[in-house]
Amino acid sequence: MTEISTQLSDRLSRVRLHGLPPRTPAARVPDGPCPVRAPDGPHPVRPSGATRPTLVAVAHGSRDPAALRTVTALLDRVRRLRPGLVVRLGHIELNAPLLPDALAELSGTAVVVPLLLARGQHAGHDIPAALAGAPHLTARTARPLGPHPLLAAALHARLEEAGARRPDAVVLAAAGSRAPESAADTARTARLLSQRLGGVPVLPAYASAPPDGGPAGTPLSVPAALRALAARGHHRPALASCFTAPGRFATQCAAAAPGPAAAPLGDHPALARLVLHRYDQALAARGGCLQDSSGAATVAV
Repeated sequence: MTEISTQLSDRLSRVRLHGLPPRTPAARVPDGPCPVRAPDGPHPVRPSGATRPTLVAVAHGSRDPAALRTVTALLDRVRRLRPGLVVRLGHIELNAPLLPDALAELSGTAVVVPLLLARGQHAGHDIPAALAGAPHLTARTARPLGPHPLLAAALHARLEEAGARRPDAVVLAAAGSRAPESAADTARTARLLSQRLGGVPVLPAYASAPPDGGPAGTPLSVPAALRALAARGHHRPALASCFTAPGRFATQCAAAAPGPAAAPLGDHPALARLVLHRYDQALAARGGCLQDSSGAATVAV
């Protein structure tokens, strides 16, 4: 019943005055292979007992000891939402177990769910490379967690917890990547958050961008985004932390905020639900990974 209620509320969150927005066909994600046989049928697959594929969550990793504790708490919440599902953790770098080591301990089938909030080098190269090194395992890869309305819901909740219940502007701080898909995904998350806030301007910004800006088209850093909003009359915007867990980038961005700064997403219930949605979506996909063309879940109840 909990699972059905979760999916139903996710689906109902998309309802508008004149019904659901039109659906367009899902497109393949271009940044990584999904080397598995897909099941027949369009609905989320929930095998029972030992036949249920292991969920392998992939975190980035951080030298901040709070990061591992936070990701562990998130996965504990995922386990509570889906009793009986085996959930394992692997890291891209900095923390054990690293993803290749986590995969080496598994057998049978698995679904790899990146705890990443946009596409980029890690989703497009590092995770597929680790899977290529685990030929003993039949695995498929889910797409990163963002963009998605559940991600926007978690960001909104963290803003409210920080005291930003009615901000007049928001900087959406993310790690950033050289991959153009990453900026596109983060910009889409900013639009989803703006919609939840009733049209409040939300400006995406990147911890990895040059602080003082660059040539035209260079992604904005957090300081540059704050300056841009100040030029529009928003001198104390709130900062939404588009990070799964604490770390150097999250701390750096929060320190730059002149107004309320939200905590990283951590084990927020909406994020745990999104992890399971990506898992179900990967199982249901014909041929592996699907990209949400509508920016929202395709959920069968």
